[in-house]
Amino acid sequence: MGLQRGGMGWQRSIGCAWLAAVVVASLGGCTHERLGAVDTHFADFKVNAPVKNRVSVCHGYTCKIQTKFTFAEADIAELKAIFKKVKKAATAGEERRAVAYAIGWMENRVGKAIGTGTDRAGMDFKASGDPTQQDCVDESTNTTSYLLVLENNGFLKHHSVGTPFAKDQLWRGVSGWTHWTAVLKETASGQKWAVDSWIYENGENPAIVETEKWYIDDLASLPSSTK
Repeated sequence: MGLQRGGMGWQRSIGCAWLAAVVVASLGGCTHERLGAVDTHFADFKVNAPVKNRVSVCHGYTCKIQTKFTFAEADIAELKAIFKKVKKAATAGEERRAVAYAIGWMENRVGKAIGTGTDRAGMDFKASGDPTQQDCVDESTNTTSYLLVLENNGFLKHHSVGTPFAKDQLWRGVSGWTHWTAVLKETASGQKWAVDSWIYENGENPAIVETEKWYIDDLASLPSSTK
């Protein structure tokens, strides 16, 4: 995860300091995978789950600030055009590629409306409470909401929306803090994919990688955004 960004918020605990104290002696990483419904994530962080095309957008770090936003019919039409343009074949892989472009577009659309368009890649420890900035809890929650909007509108043919989960390597200190990601589950294979937009500036396509391969060790090994 590098020194630029670190996951913020396990059960809304900024920096996970209390958790770090518990596992500081551990020499391995932990995966906090949830088996419950996706709604449990929204409940844990006290965020309203999407209703059709209306979402509660998290910002300010660990969903401190929440702003309602509704994707209008014109927005849904634009998303439909993105899927039609990007998707070259009726495969799960091409659908993930279309999802990446759609999520990037949705971040731009929302960012211009609520003021998060200047969200920086990486984490700034001084940015907690800044309404323009988002940490990995904000990003994973928002991405999950956007994925559900795509699902609600019938754009996902090969995937369903999974429950966000986290990994950490707290023995590494700041660079191994708990990091959250949104999840897509491939219908045919059952493979889960991390959909992570936290590592890039607002509006850039997220990285989409197998969950078992997903975890950012350092700035030199960041996964590429999906193109």
